[in-house]
Amino acid sequence: MSYNAFLFQAINGLSAASGLFLVAAGLSLIFGVTRIINIAHGSLYMLGTYIAYSFATRFGGVFGFWGGIVATAILVGMIGAFIEVTLLRRIYRAPELFQLLATFALVLVINDATLWLWGPEDLLGPRAPGMRGAVEVLGRQLPTYDLFLIFVGPAVLWLLHLALVKTRFGRLMRAATQDREMVGALGVNQALLFTGVFALGAFLAGLGGALQVAREPANLATDLVVIGNAFVVVVVGGMGSITGAYVAAVLIAEVKALCIGLGLVHFGGIAVNFSKFTLVAEFLVMAVVLIVRPYGLLGREQGTVRSIAEPEEPIRPASAAIKIASIALLAVLVCLPLIAKQSPYTLVLGIDVLVAVLFATSLHFIMGPGGMHSFGHAAYFGLGAYGAALLVKLFAAPTLFALAGAPVVALAGALLFGWFAVRLSGVYLAMLTLAFAQIVWAAVFQWEGLTGGSNGIVGIWPTAPFDTDVAYYLLTVTVVAGGVLLLRRFLFAPFGYAMRAGRDSPLRAEAIGLDVKRVHWLAFAIAGAVCGVAGGIFALAKGSISPETIGVGRSIDGLVMVLLGGIQTLTGPIVGASFFAVLQDTIMRQTEYWRALFGGIILVLVLAFPSGIVGGLAKLAARRKVSS
Repeated sequence: MSYNAFLFQAINGLSAASGLFLVAAGLSLIFGVTRIINIAHGSLYMLGTYIAYSFATRFGGVFGFWGGIVATAILVGMIGAFIEVTLLRRIYRAPELFQLLATFALVLVINDATLWLWGPEDLLGPRAPGMRGAVEVLGRQLPTYDLFLIFVGPAVLWLLHLALVKTRFGRLMRAATQDREMVGALGVNQALLFTGVFALGAFLAGLGGALQVAREPANLATDLVVIGNAFVVVVVGGMGSITGAYVAAVLIAEVKALCIGLGLVHFGGIAVNFSKFTLVAEFLVMAVVLIVRPYGLLGREQGTVRSIAEPEEPIRPASAAIKIASIALLAVLVCLPLIAKQSPYTLVLGIDVLVAVLFATSLHFIMGPGGMHSFGHAAYFGLGAYGAALLVKLFAAPTLFALAGAPVVALAGALLFGWFAVRLSGVYLAMLTLAFAQIVWAAVFQWEGLTGGSNGIVGIWPTAPFDTDVAYYLLTVTVVAGGVLLLRRFLFAPFGYAMRAGRDSPLRAEAIGLDVKRVHWLAFAIAGAVCGVAGGIFALAKGSISPETIGVGRSIDGLVMVLLGGIQTLTGPIVGASFFAVLQDTIMRQTEYWRALFGGIILVLVLAFPSGIVGGLAKLAARRKVSS
């Protein structure tokens, strides 16, 4: 590839950087002030693309397009303010991760509302009036609109800098980023400040989406893709740094442009197609940056952030009543094949629920007692699933041998990724786990010779004596029950107490001789291995495995299961996973708009039980006991 062509790709990448920066800047402002991990921010961006399309196609001309972009940004900003006032303001005192659960429910509701209003088809808007031509740059044609977008990012960066430095609202935002409680103590109306910040962040997301209407079609899958990219930009740039977000957006866009520009390159006799790396380029950049500079390019190491969430209750051993209930539940599960003779699907659903329970329990092991928030737990589910599938496909391994190999493969991945992850904390740790999960997904997707690529691996059914539904179901019950009990045993062993000590007070734990990073690394490995078992069971139960099974959506589902049940209790992930799996299966078969209904139910549960289902019921029981 010529030097001029390569430089042209770099210039073209700057236009993509502007769109990334706009959505990331809004996300950074919202998180910095409100401490909410707003997964619905990508949905606001998606709404911006659809609303701008409607303005541009209905009114047409200069007013419909350019006026529509401004109107869209304002309208999405108002929607953001409405969301903050009606929902988020009610749960600011809930644990911060439960606020994440509420925003995930919003993603489901907004996605189905968009489907209902605009339909399932992709919608491409008209070209920008006055910018329908192209200019010659380095011997190639660069669209005028792309050239315009190159300057939008720096212009918005400059305006935001002026707002943060020169205005009272900006100074209050910077102060709230450092210490929200002190800002409230000084008499500032926190509710109004939070609403204003959320509206500004939503405005930027809507503007970013609206500006893309002439470049790419409005698509229902945009929300999760954009929020993933936005989190990467924010974390790479450094939490709270708007300038860092712009630098990171440019860096990531240029790396993608570099991959496209290089294309197919031959190294001796080996051909490497760099264009395929665009699927995971941003996550590779994030992983490298966080390993080298744990707080982002322009971020600063932050002390403990004060939170208005309620303090966590210590985890206690199960009471006699819970032990009796657990034995009774296990007996029901074992007898389920006899109870459900007339409904074979019941066993299929039962296996799905049990897999979800093991997945959620392993995630809770590091999130609750370990205090390590993972957004990429599906990586170990996928490694276990593909490990078992390949043993069956390539070596005709019997079922037990394949299931025994699943945790070994997942353990290897967890040991490697965990060694880097436990050196970070908070959002940085969570995003590094997401980066590793996406790297695993990309490897599985592109390694067609081994994994089958997008087609996956098929024909991997259990072997005798587990080749019947009943036999495999009973094997699943045995393995899942053993996995849950093993994790519980770890928690109440000295290792578990050391893990919780490292979570609650790492300095004191190290002072008494505990190697906190090593303990958390081993916990990470244990959780990954157990999650791999869940993946192996899933692969053999379905008879196939594909990259879609281990995408970001599964990691988010795991978070929802843990938070829905309650992160502060050991039974929480079991209840949350069971409720989530059964409810999702039931609703999906009832209506086309099952996401909205499912999201609405989650929102109701979040408002009614801000500590999760089990945590909320425990608090109600405690209050009744005190009152009586």
